[in-house]
Amino acid sequence: MTSQQQHGVGTVDGYRPLIPQEKVETVLELRKILSGGGAPDEAATTVPFLGLTLTVPAQVMTPCPVSPILGGAIFAEVEEGDRVLDMGTGSGSLAIIAATKASEVLAVDINPHAVEAVRANAERNGVGDRVEARLSDVFGSVEGTFDLIIFNPPFQWFAARDVADSATTDESYSALTRFFREAREHLADGGRMMIFFSTMGDVDYLQKLIEDEGFRHDVVFRTTRPVADVPVEFSCHRLS
Repeated sequence: MTSQQQHGVGTVDGYRPLIPQEKVETVLELRKILSGGGAPDEAATTVPFLGLTLTVPAQVMTPCPVSPILGGAIFAEVEEGDRVLDMGTGSGSLAIIAATKASEVLAVDINPHAVEAVRANAERNGVGDRVEARLSDVFGSVEGTFDLIIFNPPFQWFAARDVADSATTDESYSALTRFFREAREHLADGGRMMIFFSTMGDVDYLQKLIEDEGFRHDVVFRTTRPVADVPVEFSCHRLS
């Protein structure tokens, strides 16, 4: 049995990691470290985010230290009057930032706790009339086209332990692959996408998906931060 099999790496749609084996081992080790923190705190937390106040349930991922950089990039990208889709919205931080300029934002997530958090956070921050939160598995409950699609996907490819863990891991990149296969049907003419990713996942597979679907690709930013004392590169990609 390989180390990947021992850690539950799936093979949906024939996925195999494209990054070198030494990088796979680093990802596996980070997964092990970050999964070993004991029982999660059941209390919601209230956090500041670029002038917003967000309440984040225990079952929803709290914005990470790099999230404000991503939020700033999203704010710069949104144009007045845009119709925006925030895929995998989590606490709604990016949806709410987008709603300060957009005409309407649809925020979707597979986690029902996230959907409820977005509704409450949008009201709390004065954009409840422009943000709709909806339960959706990728584009399953999404209709129409958007000027801007935002996706901060799970970086890793393992099976999720529970709905909260689905924020960080997507078995065999099934959701990420479906996203790229279906995204063009939901982009308006001249539409663009902002995708966040990191070397905690298979960046070579992300690049393959971008190339396979023929998107024009620019890197908005790259930054390296330590995660469990391991340098991790985070990047934001603008696709059109």
